[in-house]
Amino acid sequence: MSLAKNVGTIGGLTAISRVFGFARDMMMARVVGAGLVADAFQLAFTLPNTFRRLFAEGAFSVAFVPMYSRALHGEGGEEAANRFANDVLSVFVWVLLLFSAAAMVFMPGIVWLLASDFSQVPGKFDLAVFLSRITFPYLGFISLMAMLAGVLNARSRFGPAAFAPVLLNIFLISGILLGNHLRGDSHDDTVVGIALAAAVGLSGVAQFLYLWWETRKAGVRLKVSAPRLTPEVKRLGKLILPATFGAGIYQVSQFVDTFFATSLEQGSLTLLKYADRLNQMPLGIVGIALGTAILPMLSRHIHTGDGAEAQRLQANAFEIGTLLTLPAAAALAICAPAFCTAFFVGGKFTAADGAIMAQIVVALVCGLPAYVIVKILNPGFFAREDTRTPVWTALVSLVFNIVLNVAVVRQWGIVGLAAATAASATLNCLLLYTILHLRGWFHFTWKLAGKVLRQVIATAAMSALLWWLTPLLAARYSGPWYDRIWSLGAIVATGMVSFFAVAFAVGAIDKSVLAQLRRRRQPRKTADDEILEVE
Repeated sequence: MSLAKNVGTIGGLTAISRVFGFARDMMMARVVGAGLVADAFQLAFTLPNTFRRLFAEGAFSVAFVPMYSRALHGEGGEEAANRFANDVLSVFVWVLLLFSAAAMVFMPGIVWLLASDFSQVPGKFDLAVFLSRITFPYLGFISLMAMLAGVLNARSRFGPAAFAPVLLNIFLISGILLGNHLRGDSHDDTVVGIALAAAVGLSGVAQFLYLWWETRKAGVRLKVSAPRLTPEVKRLGKLILPATFGAGIYQVSQFVDTFFATSLEQGSLTLLKYADRLNQMPLGIVGIALGTAILPMLSRHIHTGDGAEAQRLQANAFEIGTLLTLPAAAALAICAPAFCTAFFVGGKFTAADGAIMAQIVVALVCGLPAYVIVKILNPGFFAREDTRTPVWTALVSLVFNIVLNVAVVRQWGIVGLAAATAASATLNCLLLYTILHLRGWFHFTWKLAGKVLRQVIATAAMSALLWWLTPLLAARYSGPWYDRIWSLGAIVATGMVSFFAVAFAVGAIDKSVLAQLRRRRQPRKTADDEILEVE
C-alpha cells in the first residue's frame, strides 16, 4: 500500500473521530460552559490522556513497532513476532496495574501538583480528585489498546486503530446527554461531570475489546502469561527508557501549560482545551496519520539498508504534510472568531468566552505546521532505534517553553501561554531537522523547497480572499443555526476552492498524489511498502 493510501486511510478515519470530538466539545460547552465543573473534568481527562501519550502512544509505540516489524519480517516471521508480542504483553499488564493503583492512591497529591489553585474555589479541588479517580482506569485499557494498535500498524492494518477513538467520543457524547437528562431542572453541572468521567472509563474498555477483536481477525493470538524478562523485552525496556524521558519532556511541557492555565481565572483551562480541539483537527488528520504510516515503512527500508528510499519516503511525507497543513493553519487563524462563535457560543458558553477562545486558537495555529512536521521527522530517529536524540531536542524545547511561560503568562494570560507553546514546538521542529540533515538521514532538497514555495503562494492567495470574505458574514455567525451553517459553509468552500485552484495553477499539487488517493485498491503487484512517486 502506498504512503498516500495509508495516510488517506488513517487521516480519513481520524477525521471522523475529530468530527465526533468536535461535536462533543460543542455540546459540552453549551451544557456546562467554561466554569468549575468544566475545569475539573478537563483536568481529570487530561491526566490519563497525558500518561497515555507518554507511555502508550509515545515511548512504548515508537520502541515496540520497529522491533515487532523487524521480527515479523525477519527469519522467525509470524512465530517470532507473536512470541515477542506475548512476552511484552505479559510484562506490560503488570506495569500498568501497579502504576494505575499507585496513581489512584496518590491522586490528591497529583492534582495538587497540577492545580493547587483549584483549592481556592470551594469544592473545585475535591471534585477534580473525585473525577480523576473515575477517569484514570482509562489509562490501563487504552495503553493495552495502543500495543494492539502497534501490532496491527506493523502489518499495515491502520484502519482499526484510527477508528477506535470514535468510540471514545461516542461514549462521551452519550455521557453528556445522560448527565444533562439526569440533572433535569436542577442545573447541577456536577451530575454531567460524573457522567462524563464514567464515560471515559467505559470507552477505554470498549476500545480495548474492539482492537483485541481486530487483532484476532488479523490472525494474531495474544495471551497473558507469567511475566518473563527475555532479552528482547529487556532491549525494548532499554529503548523505552530514553523514549519515555523524551516523551515525558513533552508531556511535562503539557503539564506545565496545565499548571499555568489552572493558575489563571476560572475557565482558562477549559477554553485552552476547546481551542486546542480546533488546532488538533488538522494535526490529527494529517500529522498523526503521516507519522503512523511512515514509521513501519521507514523501519523496513532502513533495516534493508535502502537509505535512498527512506529519504524519498520522508520527503514525500513532508510534501503531503505541508500541502494540507499550511492552508489549514492560515484558514484557522483568519476564521477563528467565526468558527468559535458559530460552533461554541450558546447555552452556558458566552460570547466573551468565544472571543477569548478565538485568540487562543490564533496563537496555537501559529505552531501547527511545526506540530505536523515533528510527527514526520521523529520517525526518522525512531526507525533507526535512536530514541535519545528526540529527548535532547524536547528538553531544549521544554526549557524554552517554561521560560516563555514565565515571561508572558502574567501579562498575556492564556493567549500568551498558547503562543509560548507554539514557539517551543517550532524550535523543536528546527532542531530535529538540523540533526537529521547533519547526520545525512534526511535532506530538504531544492525540488521539495520548490513544492513548498508553491504551496505558500496558494496559501497566500486563499488567505487574502478569506480575509476579505470573513468579516462580511460576521452577523451570521451568531444567528440561527441555518445562518451559521451556510455562512461557515461559504467560508470553507471559498477557502478550499481558491487554494486548490491556485495550487493546481502554480504546480503545488502533483496529479499522481490525487490519482493514488482516488484509486481503488487493486490486487498487489508490488511490495507492501510501495512508495508514492512525487514528480
